[in-house]
Amino acid sequence: MSADPRPGYDTVWPADSVEFCPGENSSNVFVCGTYNLEKQTEEETALKKPQVRRGKCLLFEVGSADAFQLQLVQEIDLPAVLDIKWCNSSPSCTLAVADSEGHVTIHRYDATDGRLHQEQSIPCASRDTLCLSLDWSNRRFPGSLGSLVVSLSNGSLVLLRPTNSELSISETWHGHDYEPWIAAWDYWNPDTIFSGGDDLTLKVWDCRQGFAQPTLINRRFDSGITTIQTNPHIEHIVAVGSYDNSVRIFDARNMRSALSQSDVGGGAWRTKWHPSPSRSMDLAVACMHDGLKVLRYETGFAESQVIKRFDEHQSLAYGVDWAHSTAVDETIVASCSFYDHTLHLWRA
Repeated sequence: MSADPRPGYDTVWPADSVEFCPGENSSNVFVCGTYNLEKQTEEETALKKPQVRRGKCLLFEVGSADAFQLQLVQEIDLPAVLDIKWCNSSPSCTLAVADSEGHVTIHRYDATDGRLHQEQSIPCASRDTLCLSLDWSNRRFPGSLGSLVVSLSNGSLVLLRPTNSELSISETWHGHDYEPWIAAWDYWNPDTIFSGGDDLTLKVWDCRQGFAQPTLINRRFDSGITTIQTNPHIEHIVAVGSYDNSVRIFDARNMRSALSQSDVGGGAWRTKWHPSPSRSMDLAVACMHDGLKVLRYETGFAESQVIKRFDEHQSLAYGVDWAHSTAVDETIVASCSFYDHTLHLWRA
């Protein structure tokens, strides 16, 4: 059964990512990224001209009177957006956007005027390379600007470190033989990075040991790895999603053997742990071909059950995130899908 089915919001261009602002006074704010591959003329195709990918970062506010009343506050034109992540850097929040022309743009959210202001555009690769994913290191330690890890379509990983109030590239290294769809930090250990991709490998990197080789390689996957997220409330717990329709839970101290494997019915493109410690066992999953689901794990993470599902999307479900709330009861969830370019709000 779907949760709270309501009319979706048309994002016009295909939508692939969504993130709520973690700021204490901005929890009703979220962003949605879009990705539009422009159609070529026959002449352009014959000349083998590169296809143009355009996108937008859409900034929304959720109405306080009606939790499902959306207001589009701002549209930022960018190359196609592949991933977006907030950094809770007091007193304001900072947003990083990964785009299709090798750049990461950094935007600051100003609560006084309710808008995003671009502060940096960081070239991580050539313009024909896509920035596929990114993640901030300081989810558990907000207050200052964290480090960013970025994965690129050419197989590389990029580490950006803060210097004063800006980010700059610290390291670039070859991570995977095919597209690394995801790179993510161990939120409990700011020296550890996880990555995974179409080469069917999950890798662990230790920043203190350099990046000539990973500290661990797990090749026990039959399909590409698409999403990785550390549980911000329970140390050592890591959720890993794959094209093989499953989400695996690992102990970070033994990333070779999963504690459990849950069938979610569709490729797991994004996994998001609930932001409240009171619901530390709840995981939202964008299941691509099979809508959205919320898994609740039992103690020990050996088993899970689907406690909510949302099936109103008519296309690939790529983006999902929870509103930042300490409420024990149902939380607002935002989700978006690709070809039907739709954004939904629901409760779980």
